[in-house]
Amino acid sequence: MQLKSLATAKVAAKAAALLAVGALTLTACGGSSTPAASSEGGVQLINPGKLTVCSDVPYEPFEFQKDGKIVGFDMDIAAEVAKDAKAELSVVDSSFEAIETGTALTQCDVSISSVSITDTRKAVMDFSEPYLNDDLTLVASGASGITNLDGAKGKKVGVQQATTGAQYAKDQGLDAQQFEDTGLLVQALKAGTIDAALGNQSVLGYAIKDDANFKRVENYATGEKLGIAIKKGNTAMATQVNGTLKRLTDDGTLAKFETTWFGEPSK
Repeated sequence: MQLKSLATAKVAAKAAALLAVGALTLTACGGSSTPAASSEGGVQLINPGKLTVCSDVPYEPFEFQKDGKIVGFDMDIAAEVAKDAKAELSVVDSSFEAIETGTALTQCDVSISSVSITDTRKAVMDFSEPYLNDDLTLVASGASGITNLDGAKGKKVGVQQATTGAQYAKDQGLDAQQFEDTGLLVQALKAGTIDAALGNQSVLGYAIKDDANFKRVENYATGEKLGIAIKKGNTAMATQVNGTLKRLTDDGTLAKFETTWFGEPSK
């Protein structure tokens, strides 16, 4: 099956997930016309008793489906935020475009989906304190002959659209092929339809960690940090989320989550 048709199918699947309650804890929720309700923790929630979280699934190891559930590093954090808010976790599968433009926050209380904190995004949404340092890396097959960014020019390089990796590739003069999600990007890399992939170290490193045919050929210290996206001006939610992140940091839980999903905590 061609990658374009896979991407089209994924868009259709996500549209369906937003219209009905799915078997994999994907929950359709009302738009901005739905009255907000307070959780037991005191924050205003779009759906009573539920912390509704928008996330772009799959994006391993942050959020992906396994054994009928959505799991991953972000989902572990989301569950802790919901617990502290005394609410049930409800996950909506959203496109990353909707998440990074802030549109998703008309349907969700927060977006937790490996969202890098940037000035452009801060103009349309608020962010929690950073919860992970996640710079960029270039991953290539040994057969590609690519050993650095200059060597990737003129080669087939893939990125996930609407990400900082896509912007970095453009800034560096790469005419990169864009994919809707990292699942399709990694699939193309392993199928040999692209020579290399540029993206976050956590995701691409996880994708190739057990495959000797690929390696991380160069890392880029971009100072990238991930945060939880919150609707502009929702200070109560920001306080709630930051309180959870501080607890997870102070008691070592966040480091344990990092070890589980990435092998070791970020520096």
